[in-house]
Amino acid sequence: MIFLYCVLVTSCTVLLIAGVVEQRRHNANLAQIPVRVLVNGIRGKSSITRLCAGALRGGRLVTVAKTTGTAARFIHPDATEEPVYRKFGIANVVEQIGIVRRAASYQPHAMVIECMAVMPALQEINQSKLIRSTIGVLCNVREDHLAEMGPTLDDVARSLCRSMPVGGVCVTAERERYAILAEEAAARDCELIYADPETVSDEELRGFSWFTFKENVAIALKVAELLGIDRQTALTGMYEAPPDPGVLSVERYLTPEGKRLRFANVFAANDPESTLMNIEQLLDLGAVHRPLNVLINCRPDRVERNGQMGALVPHLAPDHVFVIGHPAKSAIDAIPAEWRGRVVDLGGERRDPDALLADVLGRLGPDSSLVAIGNIHGRGELLLERLSELAPDDDGQEAADDLGSAWTDQALEDEAAVWAHAAPTHHTVVPGQMAPPDVEDTTRIPVVAETYPVDPDDDWPQPTRPAPHWAAQPPADQHPSMPWQNPGDNR
Repeated sequence: MIFLYCVLVTSCTVLLIAGVVEQRRHNANLAQIPVRVLVNGIRGKSSITRLCAGALRGGRLVTVAKTTGTAARFIHPDATEEPVYRKFGIANVVEQIGIVRRAASYQPHAMVIECMAVMPALQEINQSKLIRSTIGVLCNVREDHLAEMGPTLDDVARSLCRSMPVGGVCVTAERERYAILAEEAAARDCELIYADPETVSDEELRGFSWFTFKENVAIALKVAELLGIDRQTALTGMYEAPPDPGVLSVERYLTPEGKRLRFANVFAANDPESTLMNIEQLLDLGAVHRPLNVLINCRPDRVERNGQMGALVPHLAPDHVFVIGHPAKSAIDAIPAEWRGRVVDLGGERRDPDALLADVLGRLGPDSSLVAIGNIHGRGELLLERLSELAPDDDGQEAADDLGSAWTDQALEDEAAVWAHAAPTHHTVVPGQMAPPDVEDTTRIPVVAETYPVDPDDDWPQPTRPAPHWAAQPPADQHPSMPWQNPGDNR
């Protein structure tokens, strides 16, 4: 018994020492990265991460980035990228340690990283222990992950605020719950800065070869401004940034049977509000048409979202509803009874993707549209691979080109979206639409006066000039002692 007790004590001591050593090494890696930008929110984190990284690269800052959205990517300082390796394909916040270590090897000026934590306690750990950001980004508050961060949108807003840097700066484009964000920022001595989408002109958006929102561009411009990068330089860098794999798109295919298919990949719109608005926009622009068919991909770790997508069926009025992935029942049960006759249950974790695609195409008409919603991972990714092997419908693209100018004009009139007109031959990028906030924005907090100057003749940061307070190395204890911040407390 004494022997077992000694083994236990020795093992715990070794683990404790190893943990302390790992934390000290991680802190040393963080110290080599002067500016760390942590991007959090519900919608558009991956795109904002890429835009911020592009803006900083445009300003001659050596910048590394990492996204976690549709496909996790590590983005090198030269904008090349590679997939993030995950053992057994499972995402874990601990992978941020390896990302920071790899980023530090470049001795960069800045790192832009997307928050991959969902649980409120993990969001706090991600900020206080793993990233210790000097600039935070909280893009928006939407109806998603309610089981972990909810149940209300106010609760979601407060949970997202756990990623705010204590004593730092946080940039946001959220208007409806700005008051809550301001309250939480004040509790952390964090300067909250509003990025106004109205400051982004339609002319500036025309420079993008892929679709993005004004809110996303405004946030990236504000981050660049905080680092002393002028607007035009930042925009040039953003124009050259590669888009996220999940960018909204419509592709035209010819099936082996000669059927014409317009396929809209709306997997990136995670919340039901954005999903519905994106599809309605596609229909209004003629990018997709009726007969409309919907494909819902389910994931076992997103049961609530599966149900939210199923509940959208009456609003879309599709001819068929294909449900794939697992558990398919979570989406089917949310579809009203009067619409279940149109459901085609193709669920299952091990269903052959070739047979899956054949089942879907076999039920479609000679000229129809298919909209994919829900979650891309799992069966969704395999289905996209099989679809990409179909022959492109070049004749259908010719008709789309005739509509191009009309789509551009309509999208540019929309204050939240822009038509991106540099698309490949059979791949048309079209504007999505997010519901604009109804409230008038009456609050503005000015940007910090200590904008860090960049001298093109000197390396950055400049050793002869003091860094602003938000670029300094943060204290070891990032978060104040507040009862509602205890791990496991969702308030």
